[in-house]
Amino acid sequence: MRPAGTPETIMPATHLSLHYHLVFSTKDRYPFIADAWRSRLHEYLGGLVRAAHGIPEAIGGTSDHVHLLVGLPATGPLSSFVQDIKQTSSRWIHEELAVKRFQWQPGYGAFTVSAPNRAGVRKYIANQGEHHRQKTFQEEYRQFLDKSGVKYDERYLW
Repeated sequence: MRPAGTPETIMPATHLSLHYHLVFSTKDRYPFIADAWRSRLHEYLGGLVRAAHGIPEAIGGTSDHVHLLVGLPATGPLSSFVQDIKQTSSRWIHEELAVKRFQWQPGYGAFTVSAPNRAGVRKYIANQGEHHRQKTFQEEYRQFLDKSGVKYDERYLW
């Protein structure tokens, strides 16, 4: 028997809240993502998140990039999760939608989101069309990096 007051008796289970705002663009920000199938892509991405035991809270974007607000388990690295959904969705776009030249940009942005801020991020993602009438993807992405305190070299952003 463990002595009273040990961490095992105080916290017998694991509880977590891991929410990420993910952003990634098409190769060279080419406007591949057509209005005609954008919602299908978002639904497909949501299915990929669920298949990885995550929770797709919001998915949106424009013709050249996507935003995902996801809740993820702590069972694997974030980089593997993002790589998998990008590869799988790219293959789906090639095969299902016959957009043979489609590619995602190699990199991505991942920003943690606290529970109280999730509603604001969901709203932000839902309003991407309106938002990008005023700001380019590049301006938006730099702003995310700056607000998050992420250091970057402009030469390697695009």
